Amino acid sequence: MDHQNLIAIDIHTHAEVSCWNPFDNYGEEYDRAADKYFGSNRRPTIAETIAYYRERKIGLVMFTVDSESKLGRRRIPNEEIAQAARENSDMMMAFASIDPHKGKMGAREAERLIKEEGVKGFKFHPTVQGYHPYDKMAWPIYEVINEHKMPAIFHTGHSGIGSGMRCGGGLRLEYSNPMHLDDVAIDWPDMQIVMAHPSFPWQDEALSVATHKPNVWIDLSGWSPKYFPKQLVQYANTLLKDRILFGSDYPLITPERWMKDFEVAGFKPEVMPGILKGNAVRLLGLA
Repeated sequence: MDHQNLIAIDIHTHAEVSCWNPFDNYGEEYDRAADKYFGSNRRPTIAETIAYYRERKIGLVMFTVDSESKLGRRRIPNEEIAQAARENSDMMMAFASIDPHKGKMGAREAERLIKEEGVKGFKFHPTVQGYHPYDKMAWPIYEVINEHKMPAIFHTGHSGIGSGMRCGGGLRLEYSNPMHLDDVAIDWPDMQIVMAHPSFPWQDEALSVATHKPNVWIDLSGWSPKYFPKQLVQYANTLLKDRILFGSDYPLITPERWMKDFEVAGFKPEVMPGILKGNAVRLLGLA
């Protein structure tokens, strides 16, 4: 990634539409509920997202969420995202997502994706994937990530997926309590753990874990900065200023809206460049 020619790096963007696989409408009710919750129904292709970010000179990390075991939905191929990243390596990186229920087979896939496809990190969503992050079922995949000293993004806090559905779509919010990542940070010290989103209703837990464990970071995706809890802004300005990352959650939130609100959300001018780009440069090994 040619970060010197980028104004920012968005660490958290989603692949929404596969151009390799036929459309899978199984479980589409989750999409409709999410559209209502987020007030957005944007479903760009991978190529459309890349063009959008290139026009704005913003780098991006893109991934899907493999929830095949819990939701029964076919994932977007990790290889499709990885190919797009190779073709746009000046401004894009691919993270892979592997359902932790795949165990050792998932670990084999992780190794292959790193060595053959060039993925640079991984994404987990405990609520949607239906597991506690400290469950040793996931250990084989974590072992690969740790060995390669790669970052892994974990969804934390409330989930817009399932919100408003009968029984919340059967998805358990408790899986995404950031305190569950404390064990992961201890057992896998060479895996850089990124806690995604302001972790409502467990913001203080997230700040505690990140302050205590130096291999834990926080990305600010999924919310407009004007709604951030005051303690999150306080820690971003002080103790955690070197481990706070810009993320939008695109296409649910656009980087323009996020960055506009970021300017007036109480962040100190001296920490803003690090949040927008500098911290991601270090996390991703670009410098």
